[in-house]
Amino acid sequence: MSAASPGTEPATSVAIEGRGGAHESGGKRVLLAKPRGYCAGVDRAVITVEKALELHGPPVYVRKEIVHNRHVVDTLRERGVIFVDETSEVPEGALVVFSAHGVSPAVRAEAEERNLRTIDATCPLVTKVHKEVNRFARDDYDIMLIGHAGHEEVEGTSGEAPEHVQLVDTPEDVETVQVRDPAKVVWLSQTTLSVDETMERVEQLRERFPEISDPPSDDICYATSNRQVAVKAMAAECDLVLVVGSGNSSNSQRLVEVALQAGARDAHLVDFAREVDETWLDGVETVGVTSGASVPDILVMELLEWLADRGWGEVQEVTTANEKISFALPRELRSGAGAARSSVR
Repeated sequence: MSAASPGTEPATSVAIEGRGGAHESGGKRVLLAKPRGYCAGVDRAVITVEKALELHGPPVYVRKEIVHNRHVVDTLRERGVIFVDETSEVPEGALVVFSAHGVSPAVRAEAEERNLRTIDATCPLVTKVHKEVNRFARDDYDIMLIGHAGHEEVEGTSGEAPEHVQLVDTPEDVETVQVRDPAKVVWLSQTTLSVDETMERVEQLRERFPEISDPPSDDICYATSNRQVAVKAMAAECDLVLVVGSGNSSNSQRLVEVALQAGARDAHLVDFAREVDETWLDGVETVGVTSGASVPDILVMELLEWLADRGWGEVQEVTTANEKISFALPRELRSGAGAARSSVR
């Protein structure tokens, strides 16, 4: 994995800033990770749905959750969005938005057959992986897709060339995959995985297939990688790390795992501040706080207020990178909307 990510300015050193100055031993404090929260792909997807509502009025149908966050989904549902599991649930001729996680060609074909109007909010970084699958399938490679079984992104990516793609989720999968030509094997990955876990799986694959090719560029998205780096930078100093994010968010779950692997004594995933169990704070001095890439920052601010009410009022921001990337909206919505920001923040 490359050290630098597109649209990211790496910090020359880890910067810790905040009120309270130098931390005094024995005092309560919060270390707040930066970067955290919304990535460019999530912002684009949420704006896409908001613009569709603005232009076409409710109801707007969305296949699956637009992003994996309860607050975002519930807020959009209140505005007139109808979330469905399959395009077959959308009335013929209606408008449907494809989620940020992407869909397979079969889903697009079904939507066309049913005369649905479609807007594609697939994250451009997921689209990049889809294009890689098609490129290697055309060259008749066996493709080892590292990812989690059942995840929407994996289903969409695999569906690009199902006869060429094999899912590698566990070490056992590495042992059971079969290839036709060991010289024509490539690995690709789900964009929201743990960098460390992915590279562990790659090394296991390389032991079986020494000639396996790497993807032409990193598949794990810049935001996933950046948020993991920020957690690693502060985890060893934390008695407890709280990750704001939903249980079905892969990148949020990985942040909990990364925090524990990097030295945090304890770590938990919560959607809202009210879900924090106060017993987790027993004996805790330093609390680390971060959030997954589909989490609006208002939820982090509410958690900081909740912690401040209980004595953790000193907040120091731990900065490991500054993200500058942004993505254009889908072509159906680009007129005059290039600089929009999601209001679900």
